Amino acid sequence: MSVAGQDIDRAISFPNIPGYQTLKCDFHIHTVFSDGSVWPNIRVQEALKDGLDAISLTEHIEYQPHGEDLPHPDRNRSYLIAKEQAKAHDLIVVHGAEITRDLPPGHANAIFIKDANKLVLVDSIEAYREAKRQGGFIFWNHPNWIAQQRNGKATLTDLHRMLIREGLLDGIEVVNDVTYSDEALQIALDNDLTVIGTSDIHGLIDWQYELGRGGHRPVSLVFATERSEEGIKQALLERRSVAWFNNLLVGNSEVLQPLVEASIEVVECTYQGPSSVATVLLKNDSDAAYILRNQTEYTFHAHADVITVPAQSEVKIEVKTGEQTDQFELSFEVLNAVIAPATHPSITIPVRVDL
Repeated sequence: MSVAGQDIDRAISFPNIPGYQTLKCDFHIHTVFSDGSVWPNIRVQEALKDGLDAISLTEHIEYQPHGEDLPHPDRNRSYLIAKEQAKAHDLIVVHGAEITRDLPPGHANAIFIKDANKLVLVDSIEAYREAKRQGGFIFWNHPNWIAQQRNGKATLTDLHRMLIREGLLDGIEVVNDVTYSDEALQIALDNDLTVIGTSDIHGLIDWQYELGRGGHRPVSLVFATERSEEGIKQALLERRSVAWFNNLLVGNSEVLQPLVEASIEVVECTYQGPSSVATVLLKNDSDAAYILRNQTEYTFHAHADVITVPAQSEVKIEVKTGEQTDQFELSFEVLNAVIAPATHPSITIPVRVDL
């Protein structure tokens, strides 16, 4: 990608966490085969530029507004085109579709399915059951969508509770396009649903998220034992995912905390001469700019209690330790990460001093 004559590396990058690979995925994407604006091969090209590991083209199976210009009875067609286009590249294309209904239950994506045609023209619950018979993973789309939920608050209905009891609902979008929902996160935590973050892209990724001005597409970071379709599915079923949106990381603490800890490290630490002010160089090995609030007894010499460690960069902080020591710890609340509504994880970073 080139903007104003400058090449921009837009590939999303996050470190692996202990025991798992960190895979970048977008499981809610549209093309002209439903209400999107581009051909499926463009979605593949965008995903490759963004360094994604997996995508799913989830067309509305009941809604084809381009039908007069692009009639096609096979609801699998966009998947087949994208799958063929991705063969020459290192990109996993997961078979999916969007079950498009009024609330409740609203819209839902079924991914890892085999035949989208079998989900058409059946009642809502039967569509969910058929998707499950095909081995599908089903998540509730944009539960905070004001077109269906006027107050913008994701609200669990009796029908959704029934879907969860019957094992027909596996996840929920906490992030969709340009929105984030605290209420959806709480629903996920209360009901053991997988946290999902998606672009729900209809137009162009570049324009929607202003990639040339430092923006990024929303994605699900999936922590898998292997980089494969089966590995991704197993990780989602075991709720190992984090949504990344507008520099915000959202997920359960079991995977979000290790991700932050894997991202930030101390590169070096030295005292300034005989003083007890230690210069600590922190390095961030991720695309999230971490905003950290000091939780230690130490104060800083050149910062207040909140510091930012820029994405894929380093920052120096000067720590007043009271006396010289060969090691100490820094503890921070991570303000741009959320593990529950209004709740941020804390991390402790050991520091060894080069005396």
